[in-house]
Amino acid sequence: MRCELENILLQVPSMPLNLAFLGCGFATRLHSKTLKHFKPEVNCFYASRDRQKAQAFNQEFIGHGYFDSYEAAITDAKIDVILVATPPVSHLELTLQALQAGKHVIVEKPPFLQSTDFEVIRQAENASGRRVFVAENYFYKPLAYKLRELIRAEVIGEILFVHVNALKKQTTGNWRDDTALAGGGALFEGGIHWINFIANLGLPVKSVCGSRPGQPGGVEKSMLVTIAYENGAVGTLSYSWEVPVLLKGVHLSQIYGRQGVITFESNGIFILVNGRRKKIIFPGLRDIAGYQGMFRDFFQALRTNAQAQMSLAVAQKDLQLIEAIYQSTPLNCH
Repeated sequence: MRCELENILLQVPSMPLNLAFLGCGFATRLHSKTLKHFKPEVNCFYASRDRQKAQAFNQEFIGHGYFDSYEAAITDAKIDVILVATPPVSHLELTLQALQAGKHVIVEKPPFLQSTDFEVIRQAENASGRRVFVAENYFYKPLAYKLRELIRAEVIGEILFVHVNALKKQTTGNWRDDTALAGGGALFEGGIHWINFIANLGLPVKSVCGSRPGQPGGVEKSMLVTIAYENGAVGTLSYSWEVPVLLKGVHLSQIYGRQGVITFESNGIFILVNGRRKKIIFPGLRDIAGYQGMFRDFFQALRTNAQAQMSLAVAQKDLQLIEAIYQSTPLNCH
């Protein structure tokens, strides 16, 4: 029966996918708003250990049903895709359970607690015949696509420096303050977005190193990452949850080349090119965070059995870089 459904989904693009969220928190709320753009292609369901919360999310986002446990959603025959949006400590176990139940999986970032977990996932994928996708929206940002294009076109010549500013003030007061649940500090939980961004501009990374500012102790909330690229360029990423910024987090970052400079607003509002030609580019505000592009790619990959642009290999490399950064710091910062 399951194989027949898979064949139908591949052959009939209009047949909706039934997607169940595990966990009803910030990420699920964010993705639910995005998936409104995909109706009637996708039907959303909600699962929580708190029945009232699942019911409330289902009502708020006009879902197609809710579950009072993760297991109930995973084992329900009508569900095609499980989206794991729980704290990172539970990602591996829930992903494996979903694969064993014959479901495709989209897992929130950071996907797993260690990079070696990807090998376990690949084995489970092969055994189940199902797919796993990592929800890394920064890979799909219009800003990221445009910067890759500009670097590839050598509009400022050979790249020498890449400086990314990702400083902000973020209040937590939840599971993100508990490394047993989060798996790490600010760089692991949120900075992994920016590691994906700076490592996937078309400049392969050779090595990374991290420095933690401030006094040691507790969960790290700031990190300076230095990067050596294989082409000889060097880069820095300034990431923080404890630096107040003006204008609601508008930042300027730069890429310097031998023939000019690219200045861009870190979130993706604009790009200024001062190279062989001067121009201002607006990459795209409609999907500035890349969520629509991400889900569009994932659903297309499911329906055509193609490889997603944000592959498991890319996600594993991101996590390996995070591990190398933590290992390079003189003190245990996570």
